[in-house]
Amino acid sequence: MEHAERTLALLAGIFVLGVAIQWLAWRVKLPAILLLLAGGFLAGPATGLVDPQALFGDLLLPVVSLAVGLILFEGGLTLRFSELTETWRSLVGLLTVGVLVTWAGGTLAAEWWLGLPRSVALILGAVLTVTGPTVIGPLLREIRPAGRVSAVAKWEGIIIDPVGATLAVLVFEAVSATRRAEFSSATVNALAGLLTTAAVGVAVGVAAVWLLIRGLKRFWIPDYLQNPVTLMFVVGSFALANALHHEAGLLAVTVMGVALANQKQVSVQRIVEFKESLTVLLITMLFVLLTARISLESLAGVGWRGVGFALTLVLVVRPLSVWLATVGSGLSLRDRCFLSWFAPRGIVAAAVSSVFALRLGASGAVLAPATFVVIFVTVAVYGLTAGRLARRLGLAAADPQGVLIAGANPAARAVASVLKKQGFTVTLVDTQFSLVGKARDAGLAACFANVLSDYVLDEVDFGGIGRRRGQRAGRQPVPRDVRARERLPARQHRGQAHPARGRVAPPLLRPDPVLAQAHV
Repeated sequence: MEHAERTLALLAGIFVLGVAIQWLAWRVKLPAILLLLAGGFLAGPATGLVDPQALFGDLLLPVVSLAVGLILFEGGLTLRFSELTETWRSLVGLLTVGVLVTWAGGTLAAEWWLGLPRSVALILGAVLTVTGPTVIGPLLREIRPAGRVSAVAKWEGIIIDPVGATLAVLVFEAVSATRRAEFSSATVNALAGLLTTAAVGVAVGVAAVWLLIRGLKRFWIPDYLQNPVTLMFVVGSFALANALHHEAGLLAVTVMGVALANQKQVSVQRIVEFKESLTVLLITMLFVLLTARISLESLAGVGWRGVGFALTLVLVVRPLSVWLATVGSGLSLRDRCFLSWFAPRGIVAAAVSSVFALRLGASGAVLAPATFVVIFVTVAVYGLTAGRLARRLGLAAADPQGVLIAGANPAARAVASVLKKQGFTVTLVDTQFSLVGKARDAGLAACFANVLSDYVLDEVDFGGIGRRRGQRAGRQPVPRDVRARERLPARQHRGQAHPARGRVAPPLLRPDPVLAQAHV
């Protein structure tokens, strides 16, 4: 077989294998990353069919870095500033105190279990400060924890990735300076690098979003080009920020996603849906490729010590970091217990560890296999036990019985009030703002939107909701209620990113942008 045909066959095989594994994970209700790791192991170390380094050559790590940037941009699109009203203290604590404690604990554990020199252990500890938004998102949609803990876990899982990646780069540069006996400049360079990374990342991200919003608002971009042009801005911003300062690209694209999600000038629903599909494909390909790079010898070199290292992170380091970081944050005891048992690692840790393994050469050979062992152990432990813990703590229901009512007329409000008094979670959705206002005045959760719009799937909180009722009362036609009942569970059943953020719906929700403009 010619080289070009073999390359094409391998690329097609990786794609088919990855998507098939995603489908199988959905069918057997297991975290997809566990099966993707197993598939990558079989395709690479076990059989030798796939050699990513030979397949991509020097393009492998740039492609991986760009794919991670796109994943973080999509994650930023799911973050809402409104979720930070009651959670910002705990989030700040997790991103500062929590990161430092995790870094220190991971470094000590790496020295103890893996026998790494201090310089390499510091880098591995920094790499493992990141969690995994590609794992956290699906787990939260499945568990649906109530209260503020869902928003905290989601924000931490996305924002901590550029923070952890930047910390790893700064630690690497400081270690390199120390090796060159430039002790006096190591700390100064690290602080200067941190400030420069933050400044460049925020500036490039905000500028790119401003230009994109301006183009969309003035209709300079036709509908069919909105997704390609957005993708162009993301890729260009990532490359520009990295060119201005190393590893500033991850922060730039994360800022882009958050800023685009929280602006109110243009609708980004099409962009969000496109990025969700793209992210699934990127995660599928990345995990198979990166796992296939790991050799059997390196995994055997880590051995049982790697499992002990991962369990130390799960049983000691994570609980300690959460409890110290959330002191005085206002989180309940139950919330802190759940967060202490919820920190799966994902694709960002795998990608960053692979980069530093190449940079360090022989001295960093253990970074990638140790990181993949941590990813497998944390996803297995948290994926199989976090839901049960949430139910034991009373943060999630095994069989939610809440109701979503299509309509907010007097009859619907009367039914909702009775259900609420009986302890059920109730949310009303209506296209008449006056009726939504009356429902809110009555202390009911209500959303100003069309029940058939994609906005409902994004903005209405389905935590605790297990049934759907269409309240016609002579106002909404029967077909609309029927279509809504058919559509909402279908979207939930497919496991897409829309339905649940796992909390009881707040009494005030942002209005559907299309309806809001029509109302004005």
